[in-house]
Amino acid sequence: MSHKSPARRLLPGPERDKVAAELKARYDAGASIRALAEDTGRSYGGVHRLLADAGVTFRSRGGAMRGDTAS
Repeated sequence: MSHKSPARRLLPGPERDKVAAELKARYDAGASIRALAEDTGRSYGGVHRLLADAGVTFRSRGGAMRGDTAS
């Protein structure tokens, strides 16, 4: 028996636009895509798509830089 949750379909029309606008506001306020996905129970890709559809300008990736480090 699978322990996966059922696929969540994005609703079309006004409901989708409302969710996308809410996610956009939270992302613009500093929330990460991963945090939004976790909070809403959606996948990273689903949240990313909703944000893109809402017209978000994505931030550059964060985290430690790879390669040469100062010793």
